[in-house]
Amino acid sequence: MLSAITTVSIEAHASTLPPVRCSIGAMQTQLTISTHGPGLTEITREVADWLARIGARDGLVTLFIRHSSASLLIQENADPEVQADLTAFFHRLVPPSDDPAMAYLTHTYEGPDDMPGHIKAALLPVSLQIPVAEGRMALGTWQGIYVVEHRSRPHQRHVALHFRAD
Repeated sequence: MLSAITTVSIEAHASTLPPVRCSIGAMQTQLTISTHGPGLTEITREVADWLARIGARDGLVTLFIRHSSASLLIQENADPEVQADLTAFFHRLVPPSDDPAMAYLTHTYEGPDDMPGHIKAALLPVSLQIPVAEGRMALGTWQGIYVVEHRSRPHQRHVALHFRAD
């Protein structure tokens, strides 16, 4: 089976993906997502746009984030309070390394948010698989796909996408 690879640099919620032709069974691309510090950045539209551009019908899309201090998550996208509450929960669950509760950490030289970011990424998924039926991801009504940034400052995060047709 042949594959095609394209690299796309986008600001989440801002850009469209360039056209990609697909008449083969597998396609790949990479999204570059600008995060804004801790929190969730929705990328559902970018993934759906890519699937439409390659002519995806039925199959499976796999997403993989290429970082050790960020994650991927499927979560409610109707109420922004959900994303704020999740961010607050994970900050409370795994506070910065300069918090007295985290005094046991030894990997602290990259900043107080680094090792907690690795811990959060170990707790949350770094890859997702979503069925695609008739060109649409089989997400629930209120589900969206998110990059979860665990570091304190903005980053460029790379998400590999792979579609395999049935």
